[in-house]
Amino acid sequence: MVLPVFAPARVVRFFVFLLLLGVSARAAAPAVTEARWRALRAAAEPAALYTLLYALPKGGDLHNHLAGSNLPEWLYAFGTDPARNGGDVFYVRARFASPAAAIDPAQRFATIRRYQYEALPPADRAEFIPLGELTDAERQIWLDGLRLDQPDEGRKEFFNVIWARFIPLWRNPDVRLELLAENLKAYGAEGMRYLETQFDLNGLADNAGAPIPPEAALPRLRALLARPDVAASGVIPRFQVTVLRFAPDAESRLAEAFAWVDAHRDLWVAINLAGIEEDGFGYPLRFLEKFRELRARYPEIKLSIHAGEMDGPDHHIRDTLLLGATRIGHGVNLLKDPDTLLLLQGGQRAYVEVNLISNRLLQYTPDLAKHPFPEFLRTGVPCGLNTDDRGMWDSNLTDEYYTAVTLFNLSWAELTGLARSSLRHGFVEADTKEKLLADYETRLARFEAALAEGTPAEALAKLAAATRPVTYGYARRNWGLSFPAAP
Repeated sequence: MVLPVFAPARVVRFFVFLLLLGVSARAAAPAVTEARWRALRAAAEPAALYTLLYALPKGGDLHNHLAGSNLPEWLYAFGTDPARNGGDVFYVRARFASPAAAIDPAQRFATIRRYQYEALPPADRAEFIPLGELTDAERQIWLDGLRLDQPDEGRKEFFNVIWARFIPLWRNPDVRLELLAENLKAYGAEGMRYLETQFDLNGLADNAGAPIPPEAALPRLRALLARPDVAASGVIPRFQVTVLRFAPDAESRLAEAFAWVDAHRDLWVAINLAGIEEDGFGYPLRFLEKFRELRARYPEIKLSIHAGEMDGPDHHIRDTLLLGATRIGHGVNLLKDPDTLLLLQGGQRAYVEVNLISNRLLQYTPDLAKHPFPEFLRTGVPCGLNTDDRGMWDSNLTDEYYTAVTLFNLSWAELTGLARSSLRHGFVEADTKEKLLADYETRLARFEAALAEGTPAEALAKLAAATRPVTYGYARRNWGLSFPAAP
């Protein structure tokens, strides 16, 4: 660039600005070009591609039910370790006085706490044994009963059976908090930095069965988040309060949720409505007047609401936008509502939280090749990948990325844009969001620089030597990929 000899100062400053802008643009250019990404894909066997995606810096998981995100092996470990469950003892219904087929499926191998066991009549107690005393075969049945791993399982098993089997474990405060810590560590290991999960302190009870008020449990949560091993995960958590949409008292619970979030805005950032939409009592417009009443009472509280997790066409997504939601959970049937699709394609109205594995296993999109995700991604609907109930799917966030890359041939810009989009649409406070985005760009630049060195095969081999991926049952069953479990 040549400047005029007698250029005025403001002209000089303008040209210097252009020069710096050019330098900045060159510095920001990705080290991994689309051509390089295609070459890496061509050179990568499935295990190498999975390793790359595991190591890939990721942003956030915005659609996550923490109660459903716990691997059955974690539940077993905490349920049998008095040091991590507050000295509680859990019992499993594994000895049946009547034929197992005559027993409610949710009660077969269901788990209860010691205080519940001790309150049973002797004849009923005889059907239960301590969780730690299950035989190897019984333990495997118990573990498998907490995940969807069979072709004939689906919505009915998920909504009506699995939750009832383990909820007493979830009501133990030590177990609930330790499971949060375990999730943060596992997410951090696969390159994620922000978890916005549906998590609260309701329903807790001590080892004698006495209820623990949420405010009484809050100091323990804060202490856990400050624990060195949890902080070392690198993952920043924020929470949503979830209301079951079909509950008879859902309106009053919604009012309680608004009050809680308003009083604890440093950790809780949003409210959600969840629960199977086919239930006729949970339709979005049921809550319209209640949301308007609560909005008149409380300063801005964000809404991320399940909608469009249905088989047939409906207007649930449109009606959920009317409730005030700026994020939509699932949105599977959005393509069947063209007017709302057009509204979202503008990119300003709402973000869709996509959950590929969940939608497959719950049979909303049994053939993931027909999932609307690529249509969202490539027609201007803001969206990103999330895990939903990863423990019940036996999966992780890398499985979502691997599914998307292999099925929909994501470009490098699309792949890396998913993390940016998740962070931009998180409800975390603005200053923390800025730090998360800056951290992501730093991590991504470092990762890209490593992938750009040498031939594609050399870059993949170097990455494999430095990365220790972790897979669970979903990757093993669906892709034959099995990496050693984390210690």
